[in-house]
Amino acid sequence: MGKKVRVSIMQISSKAKNAILIGSLCSISYFAVYITRNILSAVTPQMIEDGYTEAYIGSISSLYFIFYAVGQLINGAVGDKIKAKWMICLGLFGAGIANLVFSNIVMFPAAAMIAYAITGFCLSMIYGPMTKVVSENTDPIHATRCSLGYTFASFFGSPTAGLLASLLVWQSVFAVSSVALFIMAVVGFFCFTRLERKRIIQYNQYPPQQKGSGNLRVLLKHRIIKFSLISILTGVVRTSVVFWMPTYLSQHLDFSSKNAATIFTVATLIISLTTFVAIFIYERLGHNMDKTILLMFTSATVFFVLTYLITQPILNIVCMILAIMSSNGAATMLFSRYLPSLRDTGMVSSVTGYIDFLSYIAAAAANLIFANAATALGWGNLILVWVGLMILGVIIALPYHRFKKNPTE
Repeated sequence: MGKKVRVSIMQISSKAKNAILIGSLCSISYFAVYITRNILSAVTPQMIEDGYTEAYIGSISSLYFIFYAVGQLINGAVGDKIKAKWMICLGLFGAGIANLVFSNIVMFPAAAMIAYAITGFCLSMIYGPMTKVVSENTDPIHATRCSLGYTFASFFGSPTAGLLASLLVWQSVFAVSSVALFIMAVVGFFCFTRLERKRIIQYNQYPPQQKGSGNLRVLLKHRIIKFSLISILTGVVRTSVVFWMPTYLSQHLDFSSKNAATIFTVATLIISLTTFVAIFIYERLGHNMDKTILLMFTSATVFFVLTYLITQPILNIVCMILAIMSSNGAATMLFSRYLPSLRDTGMVSSVTGYIDFLSYIAAAAANLIFANAATALGWGNLILVWVGLMILGVIIALPYHRFKKNPTE
């Protein structure tokens, strides 16, 4: 009996160790992605000072989000058929090249937009295959922890981008992020190869349960419509609202571009802790994802209202940070809990790509609207738009049937 217990403990320890290896590799790779993802946002005040307009930068970012979103849809499906090693490493390397080219041709609008769009498409090759390789090669509890790690890495990319923007001129910030992508492409390739040889990473262990319309029925059973809407709403906040935060700080709260970059760094560093806060609340609520999402959207509504009402700069920033954290908490449930739970469907990469597609299409549309609305309506009225989005989130999160502990029930 004692021998069986020791063997069981060793197996658990081995599985945990393998999960740490896979999760660490994915998290570091995703960290490099999100540094690049947030560079344009962090350097926007500097670029505006150099003569580039908000409308031009907004157009570039929107085109990026569109290509990233469409790429998620395409590459998510491809990621269910091609090894994650190739998808992730080629995506990192290609994004590094396109990002570097963009910073050197930004004065030529058409060429710059194409280059940054290619950056978005290359980066979209990473998340779906990454989620699939984690969900298929780790136990569900470890998959949640792994996805928590690279979700944290995604949030931590924002303050890192802000820190670079506060220390370097904006052209150098793009160069540094490209170097990070090149390094991770090479390191990631060798690490994936080693884990494959040790059979720590294996592929296509869970083929789709059904084909054609059967897949749709499976996804409807997993409440895909509800989580699609959650993806849209949280995508606007975690992507577009955060993108315009440095500009909000400089224009609405009258901070200099350098101070705005510094505040953005601190703010997004705090926001990066959202994943841990959300999981803590989730566990305190009895591992009930539905209750957690409802609480997060309700909190986001309250804090955005306070952001509108409070004009004192420091308190205003605190309320905005808490509002973004609350919305990101709902996103954490979506990406760290819901998507890994789809392992048995055999469609993790495809569904992840689809969910991210919705998130970034919504962000692209929001970026175009926000770029013009900030000037036409004023930042105060724009905050009210964000309040409305969070109220819609509360409505979607309401328990129309019953709260479910397990999203697959």
